[in-house]
Amino acid sequence: MSLKFCSFASGSSGNCYMIQCDETVLLVDVGISGKKIMLGLEASGIAPEQVLGILITHEHSDHIKSLKISSKKLTNATTYCNIGTWPHLSELVPEDRQVTFESGTPFQVGEITVKPFRISHDAAEPVGYSFFAQGKQISVLTDTGCVTEEIYEEIKDADLVALEANHDKDVLQFCRYPYHIKRRILSDIGHLSNEAAGDCICRLVSDNNKKRQILLSHLSHENNTPEIAKVTIINIMETAGIYLGGDLCIDVITREKISDIYILE
Repeated sequence: MSLKFCSFASGSSGNCYMIQCDETVLLVDVGISGKKIMLGLEASGIAPEQVLGILITHEHSDHIKSLKISSKKLTNATTYCNIGTWPHLSELVPEDRQVTFESGTPFQVGEITVKPFRISHDAAEPVGYSFFAQGKQISVLTDTGCVTEEIYEEIKDADLVALEANHDKDVLQFCRYPYHIKRRILSDIGHLSNEAAGDCICRLVSDNNKKRQILLSHLSHENNTPEIAKVTIINIMETAGIYLGGDLCIDVITREKISDIYILE
């Protein structure tokens, strides 16, 4: 039994991630079409009835777009979110398949321990998630304007981190977005920049130079590209004397394609 991760889509236009350990399959967010979710499951060798849980980070549309149809098609899946988020979702999910958790308190779904943790975003009660099984940890941290000490503590020991690298600050400065949108994105309740992601990775490696997979996630369609994100972050790392290879791997997951399946053994 191994802990596994696959991204069906990651970006400002839609997000959905799969976490698996043996017979336990979970989805984090369903912000893409139901058809694309089913294609992702098929590509991963997962039958729809194997999905036991849909875990929602927050109520923005790029994270819940197909919740209603997904809860119908994934007949064995319970939807999990916190008390602050449910008022925005409750009509999308049958009442007998709703579970409310307390942010910060771990709970069990099948063979996976789930720990939701508070993040900094302009939503009702947004969370990231860490998943634990077989002595391994996967953390999903997107849609946060900053990495507080509390957030950092939640991800510092993760073997795989899906870490937001939403925008390049220079590209954002000159894009067509209105000024108030730019201010929102750059704020502490907005989104992590490439630079902030790079600084976070440097700290992770400096504090614990373990074998680790970093997946740059939730890239903006308008204000970033996979190439800009990776080059910027590698430059920040190399300036700090940290180099790829060996125990540190970095990939970019995008909105266009299903990712590889990452297996933690």
